Amino acid sequence: MAGTETHYSLPRPDFDKAPKLLIVVAPYYKDIADQLVAGARAEIEAVGGTHETIDVPGALEVPTAIGQAFRMSNFDGFVALGCVIRGETTHYETVCNDSSRAITLLGLQGACIGNGILTVENRAQAEVRAAVDGQNKGGGAAAAALHLIALARRWSGSRRAVGFLPEAEEFQIASGNKGPVA
Repeated sequence: MAGTETHYSLPRPDFDKAPKLLIVVAPYYKDIADQLVAGARAEIEAVGGTHETIDVPGALEVPTAIGQAFRMSNFDGFVALGCVIRGETTHYETVCNDSSRAITLLGLQGACIGNGILTVENRAQAEVRAAVDGQNKGGGAAAAALHLIALARRWSGSRRAVGFLPEAEEFQIASGNKGPVA
């Protein structure tokens, strides 16, 4: 059982400039969401970061809000929070799969996202996973976003050209000449 196992957690990253994160939460199960948010805020504040929190109607809207903020704002990273508890219909699978897939696609586009949307069989599982003094999955999601921000900052100056270079630049690179192209 995962609740009794111990897991390794990476040390918190250090930042020269405080990261700014957006916490996007679906408070459908408000008490569980509040615990997730408390854990995420504590983790962000522990590295000197700042955060804003917005609510959306449900787990399917979390990636949409993150996508909008990623395109139109200046956040360094995002924390996706919510809880989906299995019900009697296949809606559970749709919500779990589609929200996770959308978050993954945003991450592949460069958004630094920690996914803390719980997908559980029952309320008891959700409560244990959300509790700050329990599994603290909100804090874990924030930690994941912070680590991705640290990686993005580390690699931000190392862009590779894609496609073809103009002939003069290609010659310059091949000859080892570092000066301006004449």
